[in-house]
Amino acid sequence: MKNRRQAREETRFLRGDIGIDGQSTHEEEAKEESPTSQLFRSRTWLGREFLTWLLWKSESSEALCTHEGHGVRVLFQDRVTLRGIKGEVSEVTLKGKTSPYSEECRHALANGLLVHQARVKVSTQEREWEASLDAEHLDVRSAKIPQLLSEEDDARLTERLELAERLSGLLHALIEAFLEVRTVPTWRKKVVPNMQAWMRDARRSLSKAG
Repeated sequence: MKNRRQAREETRFLRGDIGIDGQSTHEEEAKEESPTSQLFRSRTWLGREFLTWLLWKSESSEALCTHEGHGVRVLFQDRVTLRGIKGEVSEVTLKGKTSPYSEECRHALANGLLVHQARVKVSTQEREWEASLDAEHLDVRSAKIPQLLSEEDDARLTERLELAERLSGLLHALIEAFLEVRTVPTWRKKVVPNMQAWMRDARRSLSKAG
């Protein structure tokens, strides 16, 4: 049976008062943390929740949002780093072709870690971009654009810039899709419980395997 503390924390989580990582989403409660934790969390908690939500949603292989009238799909690549503030293990890096979708990854999420860095493939209209994303500032560390179609040097430069701008638009569309879910009651009533169940399934599988 759950003790009272666990029950209270689960209730706060379902209400959206604390994030997926178990930390407060309210500034007044975050003030009780150490200055280092406040700084780390203020820059990263929303970014980590976004990347974790993105991983969960991308497992279906369906379009996660639309951009300029076309569906946008995401596929996590062969490396993912998860981090947390509390607990005995504060960082885990998994490598391998399917590591982001492995039971080990979801088990780490179930134990309080969140996706902090990931390499993703973003596709729309049969064109693909790759980008390394970092939750701290939600910035792109490196990117690979689709193959250029232009032959002239000036045209190729213009096309390269347009494709880079297109990637930025695709990522913004994904972030907006996340925020639309994160800021409404559906988040705590439906999305969070579904994500928790997804994480717990991996924990059960690994426990049986052990």
